[in-house]
Amino acid sequence: MQSISHPWRFAILLPLTLVLALAGCGRGDGDKSAAADPADRPMEADLARTLKEQPEFYHTASIDQLPADLKWEDTSDLPEFADPAAKPGGTFRYYISDFPRTTRTIGPDATGGIRQYLLDYVGVAYVHPHPNLPGKAFPGLAREWAVGADGHTYYFRLDPDARWSDGKPVTTDDVVFSFYFMRSPHLREPWYNDFYTKTYERLTIYDSHTFAITLPQPKPDGVIRAGNLVPYARHAFQEFGPDWIERYQWRTVPTTGAYELLDRNIDRGRSVTLTKVENWWARDKRFWRGRYNPDRYRLEVIRDPDKAFEAFTRGDIDLYPSNLSKYWYEMLPDTHPLVAGGLIVKAKFFNQIPRPDWGIWINSARPPLNDVELRLGLQYATNFDLVCEQYFRGDAVRLETRSDGYGWNMNPKVSARHFNPATAREHFARAGFKQQGPDGILINDAGQRLSFTLTTYLATLRDMLPILQQEALKAGLELKLEILDSTTGWKKVQEKQHELSLIALSRSVEACPRYWEMYHGSNAWIDAYLDENGKPVDTFAAGKPNPNPTQVRVQTNNMTMTFVPELDRVIEAYDQARSMKEIKDLAAQAEWLIYQDAAWVNGWALPFHRTAFWRYVKWPKGYNVMQSRSAEEFFLHWIDEDERKATEEARRSGQTFPSQVLVFDQFK
Repeated sequence: MQSISHPWRFAILLPLTLVLALAGCGRGDGDKSAAADPADRPMEADLARTLKEQPEFYHTASIDQLPADLKWEDTSDLPEFADPAAKPGGTFRYYISDFPRTTRTIGPDATGGIRQYLLDYVGVAYVHPHPNLPGKAFPGLAREWAVGADGHTYYFRLDPDARWSDGKPVTTDDVVFSFYFMRSPHLREPWYNDFYTKTYERLTIYDSHTFAITLPQPKPDGVIRAGNLVPYARHAFQEFGPDWIERYQWRTVPTTGAYELLDRNIDRGRSVTLTKVENWWARDKRFWRGRYNPDRYRLEVIRDPDKAFEAFTRGDIDLYPSNLSKYWYEMLPDTHPLVAGGLIVKAKFFNQIPRPDWGIWINSARPPLNDVELRLGLQYATNFDLVCEQYFRGDAVRLETRSDGYGWNMNPKVSARHFNPATAREHFARAGFKQQGPDGILINDAGQRLSFTLTTYLATLRDMLPILQQEALKAGLELKLEILDSTTGWKKVQEKQHELSLIALSRSVEACPRYWEMYHGSNAWIDAYLDENGKPVDTFAAGKPNPNPTQVRVQTNNMTMTFVPELDRVIEAYDQARSMKEIKDLAAQAEWLIYQDAAWVNGWALPFHRTAFWRYVKWPKGYNVMQSRSAEEFFLHWIDEDERKATEEARRSGQTFPSQVLVFDQFK
């Protein structure tokens, strides 16, 4: 599962990864992040030029101009969710499915690998959404915040204790740089450029610790939209410029979070180890104490998930995610000696989150997949109901829309199309595939077989694919299965080279779904819309639909290549909506248009996460938070070193403990 981008914690994917030929420098035994030669510091000059050229966005004001009637809040009355008594120390051992291709957290190849451990799970934003209280925020880098009289300007005061991992203070210089960084064409990330340009209307700096962010219009979750951003350290990016991707490919930079990656802790091709920042500035802060407890976080490369499971049961790693039924029921049943003997604990936790959109993403730009009748046939020829029943042993449910889990019914008229070979054949016939060949596969008048490649980059799904393949044959459809490594597979779908892909994007927990990233035509084609001079523009509002676009836009999350002008119009109106009523009405329209376009086949959802861990891995009372997407996401766990020693001795002596198969359903 891949993640989309980190603003508002929209991030996390299952591990993506790569082969590394470590070249370049980083901050290992000394800080090499800032260039000494002014000629190697192009960023400051470009930043100054940008601030001068974009006065409509970048504002400065004196602290005396700060509105006097602001009502500052710090939500200190909200309950904490970690255990302040958690034991710090020790090494937590886990695995990744491949070695990362870069240590950057943004730019090409940065979305996967270990980004969650460098940014998504650990980066401290200005404010964070409370994971047990939807709509509430708690302090991060910002000590307090306020809403302006206009309803869409949000004021923040940085915590004077906030520090980068190299000891330098976090100031509004970093806030300014981060917006410049995200909006710069040098970033080579059109998604971020667009997001930071459209989502934020103005940045106002009052002093070194006080700033305001203005959104284009009021939003129900405005504080989180404005404040749930993790900044980048200005002093670490002095060499940012057109060639920054290569310069920073393996450079480690300062972080606001609890862990840092040093050069000496990278074992090429084998492992990376993150270490706790010494005297981390937030270690005793409310909402942060009792989290990020291990001193070291070792991530070993184990490419085969079954081999990783074997490493877990040998005691080489401390935790194993067990959402898939084969691990929970077959490879580690409750009767397994390590479980029955109380050495390994199994935990099932019911959460409340926007569900990852597992399903088949159809590349609708590739003939004959550009025919909606053929895509409708694929909908009815795909038996995810059997996958839920057989592969997941009844634990999974079908996704009804691509936006399940946001707390309301997106559109009562929209639901999953269920497996029906006869109906599938009717649609295939309308697309020209009327005759059945000697092998049972439908063909058209030109002799073309109804055959497509179904790609995934998750080895854990390899036992699911034959179910889909065999069921599709009943509808006269051949699915050729392709299981790629995570790096190659993700690159293929991001570059729109796939036909069908079985994937999901993880969702951040936020009030409303997003559509622009996955479904706006400008994320499929550079020339989706043209102005009056025939030049490409990015919106329905700014131009006219191009009936014959030719320039594919790669490295976006529109992996269905959807281009429906009416949908784009709705998406643009949705992004401008101010009230929840407007948002819900427009979301219903968007879901209906996506349903009609039929370029995404509804997959499955699991209303929980399941994990197995050794008994010395400890958790707070209640185990986890309502909006956790995985057991480790909020870093609530810790290692009890005394229990580890006792567990190792028990394995040698044959001692057993009471079995623990735990179910946490307080949020079910």
